[in-house]
Amino acid sequence: MRLIPMNRILLAAALFLALPASIPTFAQGFKDTSMLRAPKGSPVAIYEFEDLECPACAHAFPIVHAAVDKYKIPLVRHDFPLRMHIWSFDAAVTARYMQDKISPQFAEDYRRAVFANQMSIASKEDLNAFTQKYFQSHGKVMPFVIDPNGLFAAEVHADQTLGERVGLTKTPTIFIVTQKGYTEVSDVTQLYAMLDTAIAENPAPAAAAKPKTTTAKR
Repeated sequence: MRLIPMNRILLAAALFLALPASIPTFAQGFKDTSMLRAPKGSPVAIYEFEDLECPACAHAFPIVHAAVDKYKIPLVRHDFPLRMHIWSFDAAVTARYMQDKISPQFAEDYRRAVFANQMSIASKEDLNAFTQKYFQSHGKVMPFVIDPNGLFAAEVHADQTLGERVGLTKTPTIFIVTQKGYTEVSDVTQLYAMLDTAIAENPAPAAAAKPKTTTAKR
């Protein structure tokens, strides 16, 4: 959800200058964007901050992942649970546990399932019941305490701090990043067109990299 509207003056200027989609943009509210670069060896990538309780993130999830598969580019994901959301932080911690202790694919499927079932999860108790059922349906045993040492909570907090450093105002916040800069994807329906432009302007040197999703660990 967007908390601060885009500055109309900046938007008008961008339209007037007709900047190519892959040229770095500097939207209102962004502060430190030094980290918004593609991973080493990748000409183009998608860089995303998401909140598992955010309906707009649920809408964007399949579009973003389909683009990653189509274009064979990395996805660098950060959790950014908004402060007003009741259970999104706990869901992110659980997904981190699954990624580390079970498998990245198991965690990815859990995120997808949470997004698909957002409307039936209204509280932390609902999330716990949903997660227990998810473990059971996949032949796994849910631990009594997901994060006894606070390791995964610390990782999510680190992502929140990074998002605040960037100056995030909404979720999802999606960027197309290159080795030179970034472009915010303010309308996820334009993701493919923007990727076409970015990839044309930043061709891969040789064979395309295998698509990979990473959830940053700190």
